[in-house]
Amino acid sequence: MSERLKVTNNISNEEVIDDLTKDLEFSLRSDDDAGVNASYEASSAASGDSAKASPSADIPFKDHDLDDKYEESDKDEDDTDSIDELSLKDAEVGLSDDEKAERQSVASKLKDEGNEAFKNGDFEKSIKIYTEALRICPLLYSQQRAILYCNRSASRLKLEQYKKAITDSTKAIELDDKYVKAYYRRAQAYEATEKLDESLEDCKKILEIDPTHKEAQSAIVRLPPLIEERNEKLKTEMLGKLKDLGNMILKPFGLSTNNFQLDQDPETKGYKINFKQ
Repeated sequence: MSERLKVTNNISNEEVIDDLTKDLEFSLRSDDDAGVNASYEASSAASGDSAKASPSADIPFKDHDLDDKYEESDKDEDDTDSIDELSLKDAEVGLSDDEKAERQSVASKLKDEGNEAFKNGDFEKSIKIYTEALRICPLLYSQQRAILYCNRSASRLKLEQYKKAITDSTKAIELDDKYVKAYYRRAQAYEATEKLDESLEDCKKILEIDPTHKEAQSAIVRLPPLIEERNEKLKTEMLGKLKDLGNMILKPFGLSTNNFQLDQDPETKGYKINFKQ
C-alpha cells in the first residue's frame, strides 16, 4: 500500500481502488515464482486497508454571472498567479485605515477590469487582473476577496483549468460559506474532473442555501445514477483484478478461483464460500 493511503484519510473510493489495483498489476507482471510472494503481499495490503462522467451540458455556465458588487491543461499553480496571504498580512501591519481603504478601491477597479476582460473572452488576461487585485486588496475585506477568487475560478473554468478552479472556489467558500456561485463553480469543476460525489455534495449545499437554484436541482437528480454506474464499473474492475490475483496465487496448487463458489444467504445477506473440484 502506498504511503499516501497510509497517512491520508480524506481520499475517494476511486483513489483507494486505483492505488490497490496498481499493486495488483505489479504483482501480475512478476515472474511465476516471485509473483506468488508479491501477490500475497499485495492481497494482504488490500484486505487490511479496505476492511465527489464527462462534464454535462445540464450545468450551463453563464458569462454574465460575474459578481460586480460586494455582497486540462491544468498545471500546479505557479508564481505568476499564487497569493501569499502571510506576506500580505505582514505588509498590512504598518498600513493606516486610509491606506487600506485606498488599496481596496484600487482592487475594486481592477475587478471591474477583470470582469471586462472576461466578457471579451480574454480569460488569461482576466486571471492576471484578478490576481493583481487579490495581491492588493487588504485581507480585512473578506467579501471582496471572496468575489475575486470566485471570478477567477470562472475564468479558470473557461480555460478548463479545473483543479485551479476548485482551489479558487474553495478559497472563496472559506471566506464566505454561503457563497452559492462559489459552490456551483466548484461543483462544475468537480464534475469535470469526475469527482461526482463531491459535485453532488456541493449541489446539496447550494439547495440548503437557495432551494430555488435550478441547476443544482437538476444535478441532484442527474448525478446519483452516474455515481452508481461508476461505482458498479469500479467494483467489476476490482473483482476482475482480485480474480486474476487469486488465480496466480492458486496456480502452484493446481487450483483456480473457479474451484470456489460464493453463495449469498438470502436471510442474513452474508456470503459463504464452497469448494468444488
